[in-house]
Amino acid sequence: MVHFQRSAERGAISLKRLRQPALAIKPAPKKLRRLIVTVQPKISCGTPSRGRFFAGATNFPCAIGAASVKQRKKEGDLASPAGQFRLLGGFFRPTGRRPAGPWPLRPIRQTDGWCDDPRSPAYNRLLRLPSCYSYEKLWRNDGLYDLVIVLDYNLWPQRKLGGSAIFLHCARPNFAPTAGCVALRQEDLRKLLPRLAKSAVLTIK
Repeated sequence: MVHFQRSAERGAISLKRLRQPALAIKPAPKKLRRLIVTVQPKISCGTPSRGRFFAGATNFPCAIGAASVKQRKKEGDLASPAGQFRLLGGFFRPTGRRPAGPWPLRPIRQTDGWCDDPRSPAYNRLLRLPSCYSYEKLWRNDGLYDLVIVLDYNLWPQRKLGGSAIFLHCARPNFAPTAGCVALRQEDLRKLLPRLAKSAVLTIK
């Protein structure tokens, strides 16, 4: 009889557990597809151009080109290009933690450069160094290219003298202006990348 009661009690407890509502499973947050950079109003004429980077409900301060944003950018004009650009993957300096992202990120080699010479067939393309053409070296010691994301600017189709090496990369202290890229604090950039969809598009305006 005692054995039967214990079995019945265990059965009642099991039924009670089955009747309890299941714990709600939180859905995974949606990946961000739309990113926006806007130019911030200048406090005075002498202050450098700065931007604000919007990613979903989050926003960050960012650096932009020293000549602000232009609709028709040209090589060497120090402006960030206006428009919509896909994020295509990129590079990181292999001296620290490997960053997470939705597209391929490969370690930077000391022989990696990015051609900024309109005379070259490799204009606005990754280049193996040394080269007889003008280029920007990707292996740097100032931390700016510790993490670099390539933007789909002037790649397909390509316009000679249309501008080259437009990246999303790490910012200088105090968000000093860039030569045309968009730059975030490295910690902000690292936090942002895992939240992005592979098809993410950056609008600069």
